[in-house]
Amino acid sequence: MRGDDRDDPFDEFFRELERMMNDVMGANGDVHIERGASGPEPSSDIHLDVHETDDEVRVVADVPGVDKDDIDLKCDGKVLTLDATGAQRQYSERLSLPTSVDEHSASATYNNGILEVTFDRAEDANDIRLD
Repeated sequence: MRGDDRDDPFDEFFRELERMMNDVMGANGDVHIERGASGPEPSSDIHLDVHETDDEVRVVADVPGVDKDDIDLKCDGKVLTLDATGAQRQYSERLSLPTSVDEHSASATYNNGILEVTFDRAEDANDIRLD
């Protein structure tokens, strides 16, 4: 047994489970998560929930061990990118949102390790008036 295997004996199991869930969810066009691949090994204990209503999309993430100022969020209307680095942890996530959102409407809060990001849904299409 290598020394790093003792740190988290279930790490390989959870990575495989995550890969299978991404395959299943990605095939349906729903939520897809990509772990960061560059730099130090990102923490794999982040938990994400996506909630949808007719008007908005809300993402709730457990991001413990970082300061609010160390969280970087970006969104292009379809993908939310979360990068955060704390003294002991680093997170790098790309979350494919289940629907297009208005990235300019984003609001975010971070309290006690819980990050919440809310977006208005993007207008699907505008009506075109024929004259």
